[in-house]
Amino acid sequence: MDLFKILGVSSTGMQAQRSRMTVVTGNMVNSETTRTPEGGPYKRRDVVFQAVPLEDESSTLTTIGLPQRLSSGIVGVEVAGVRESAKTPKRIYDPHHPDADAEGYVAYPDINVMEEMADLMSAVRSYEANLAVFNATKGLLRRLLEFGRQG
Repeated sequence: MDLFKILGVSSTGMQAQRSRMTVVTGNMVNSETTRTPEGGPYKRRDVVFQAVPLEDESSTLTTIGLPQRLSSGIVGVEVAGVRESAKTPKRIYDPHHPDADAEGYVAYPDINVMEEMADLMSAVRSYEANLAVFNATKGLLRRLLEFGRQG
């Protein structure tokens, strides 16, 4: 496998996990937000990933004068979108809250901060794993260049 393709795969993983960390952090920050511009409490968000083939720069076909890239079978990851939770908000009795309804209940996001923290730790570990692969590959490339200079 081409070392530059390994760098490409690990960098797509780092970008995807960085997006995941941003969304999870937003969930944690807004876990008590009862009013949003859209109306109602904040809704928990999840990042949706999808596999994407990395383009093989070396193989191109010319069809009707237009170059087409062929997939090399190597797959990276990208963020396909951010999905809002369909869970109903938690209702907590607090008649003195400014967002309380006529019955005295306030709608809070259905967000468990401990679950979000575990999700954040998972995203950080995945990012670190991709970073380790990236750095190891970079080290291999550096050694190959040093070997080429000696030869």
